[in-house]
Formats: sequence, C-alpha cells, structure tokens
Amino acid sequence: MNRVGFLTPRGRRGLIEVDGKTVARYLDLMVDLMLVRRLRPFHADVGKRLVRSPKIYVRDSGLVHALLCLSGGEAVFSHPVVADSWKGFVVENILSVSRERTEAGFYRTSAGAEIDLVLEMPGGGLWAVGIRYGSNPRSGRGFYHACKDLNLDRCFVVYSGAERYMMADGAEAIGLGDFCRELWKLGLD
Repeated sequence: MNRVGFLTPRGRRGLIEVDGKTVARYLDLMVDLMLVRRLRPFHADVGKRLVRSPKIYVRDSGLVHALLCLSGGEAVFSHPVVADSWKGFVVENILSVSRERTEAGFYRTSAGAEIDLVLEMPGGGLWAVGIRYGSNPRSGRGFYHACKDLNLDRCFVVYSGAERYMMADGAEAIGLGDFCRELWKLGLD
C-alpha cells in the first residue's frame, strides 16, 4: 500500500492508503480521457543523476478550481494551489500552439537543477521554459544550472506579466500571450 496525498477543498492536506497499481490504472485512465497530462522527463547525457518519474498536470485549471470549490479570483489567488494551477495552464497553452512533432518534457536533476518545460523543436532546436507565477519573474539557481547543463538554443521564463525583457542570467522574461504568439508564428513557416 502507498500513501497518496491530496488537498481538501479548504486547502488542508490529507492521506489515503491505496495500492500503487490502482493509482497507476486511474492515472492512465485520466491521461486517456485527456483530463491529465503526463509530462515525460527529458534525458540528456550530462553526467548527472536525472529524475525519471513524470510530472502530472491537470489539463483544465478551471476543473481544478471547481473541484477545490474555489469561486472567484480572490479565492483562487489566495489558495496554495495557484502556482501549480498556473503551471498546468501555461503548459497546456504552450503545447496547444506548438508545431506538430514538437516534443515536450521537463528536466530535473537529483541536485535540484530544474527546467519546467523543455521543448524539442521539429528540425532541431532545444528551448527551455521556466514557468513562474507572479509579476516578477525570477529564475532560481536551479533553473540557471539546468540551462547550463543542456545545449539550449533559447531560454525563457514565462510569467503572468506583460513585459518582455532579457534577464541577468541570459533568459528572456516573457508573458504567456507573447510566448504563444511566437510559437504560433513558427508554425506558419
């Protein structure tokens, strides 16, 4: 038996004991029904221990908010799930406008270096996307180290603001709308 954690509608944590095979079957079903996205880990030969388990995102952030009984912006923005909900929303939007045959994954080492979304573009090219909730996009040391590990063509930090500018670590801060427009334009070529 495995213990599975969950959040109650009031934001409290709870645990239930469920067989691991049961959890895997239900997760597979939710992926098949397109309720959940299973994001695979990106593997590169960088000489470091990489995390191998996939990341799981609920594909519809509105569904997450409804299941948690969050009505209205105030309830959503003050809830602890808001940052993860934002990440799922960003991932879905980015992948919906990406070119066909774009491979998506994430990169994480056991030491904590992490990129939220790695896009392998068709015809070559590797883009790193850090996803930050809030109007002040900061990429931590883990993001910076992960970007150094990989031979990247472009490096972005997508955030909920509207300004676009270069950050000190070489990444480009960009709003979600601008990033999606840039990906969409690539698909027109």
